[in-house]
Amino acid sequence: MTRVGFKTKLSNVALVVQGQSPESIYYSDFEGVPFLQGNRTFGILYPSFDTYTKKVTKLANKGDVLMSVRAPVGDLNFAPCDLCIGRGLAGLKAKTGNNKFLYYALKYNVGNLLKQGAATTFDSVNKDTINDFELIIPEDETHRNAVGSVLSAIDLKIEINNRINIELEQMAKTLYDYWFVQFDFPDENGKHYKTSGGKMVWNEELKREIPDGWEVDILKNHISIERGISYSGADLRDVGVPMVNLNSFYLDGRYKADGIKYYVGSVNPNKVIRPGELIIATTDVTRNAYVIGKSFILPDLYNSHVIASCDIAKVNIGNKLDKYFLNMLFNSDDYHRYIKGFASGTLVLHLDTKGIDWYKCLIPPKYLLNKYAELKANIDGKKTLTLKENKKLSELRDWLLPMLMNGQVKVMELVR
Repeated sequence: MTRVGFKTKLSNVALVVQGQSPESIYYSDFEGVPFLQGNRTFGILYPSFDTYTKKVTKLANKGDVLMSVRAPVGDLNFAPCDLCIGRGLAGLKAKTGNNKFLYYALKYNVGNLLKQGAATTFDSVNKDTINDFELIIPEDETHRNAVGSVLSAIDLKIEINNRINIELEQMAKTLYDYWFVQFDFPDENGKHYKTSGGKMVWNEELKREIPDGWEVDILKNHISIERGISYSGADLRDVGVPMVNLNSFYLDGRYKADGIKYYVGSVNPNKVIRPGELIIATTDVTRNAYVIGKSFILPDLYNSHVIASCDIAKVNIGNKLDKYFLNMLFNSDDYHRYIKGFASGTLVLHLDTKGIDWYKCLIPPKYLLNKYAELKANIDGKKTLTLKENKKLSELRDWLLPMLMNGQVKVMELVR
């Protein structure tokens, strides 16, 4: 029988650089070399950057595989450029130069890394453990090259879809800013309200001018917050009831479909959340509070009911406000700076929802909220279509990965 795979240590096929964090005095928002402490900004294939460093301690080169070595161990991305990596990451370079295959070989075998390193959600692995990590990979090098090409093509399409959704969300944000921040919404004659001389009046509560006829009120009078359920690690499996959680948020507040967990405990019918409902993050995992208080509208992706973890909450909304307006408000920079002041904790930040209750919010006229809702719902519908396509692509990739790695399917068979 022809061997289709063999076992080897990672050190035989890749060079490993263990990350080391520079001192925080060298950190910057925009100056220096891009810096990643861990997997916080990982995407499907590539991370985004919001931190830079003027001192490079450990360098990962463009195209290297980045692997999280702290909770959660084993998350993977590619380096989109030369960057500095902190102690939460390792950089890996294939000795053959085939980093695409290395990425998927790690993805296929990562479960063994967790066992070999005795790593759990709260643990980490060191360089020795990574080097000794045993991979089972196809023996034929031509097949290995093809595996990397086929699977990366699927992931690239998912990445492109995510970029499309980012652009769509930016369109919704731009419209929100024009209408509800700059007050250049269309008036009854179709003209830009403020630019065309629409009447503005001073509001003492906000200490600013607002359009004539708009109200100001605290959010407590218009919304209520309903927290998700508590759970333990034993309640989570590979299949079960979809549970949206803190990992379901991108940093800008968009929904992250691959962050879903699956819950096997008992479900209180009163805790079920439905597509189209507004969800907010009520905890965060860093002192920076990147997603706390941010929101998304749950897309219609699942064939079963969905529940929310204790890290997030559902927003119930009264008649005077609208989920699309609130979604953009909660993800705005001004609001986020405000709400972070109500987050406290040491390792995990918890949001005091009184901060939401007390927020003094503009109440635009209903006709304008309805007009914005119509446009935003259309944008969200397009985003959901790409998310559904991504879900199918992810399922195809995850089915192909073991089949290609263990030789059950040859790449040439896929193109016949």
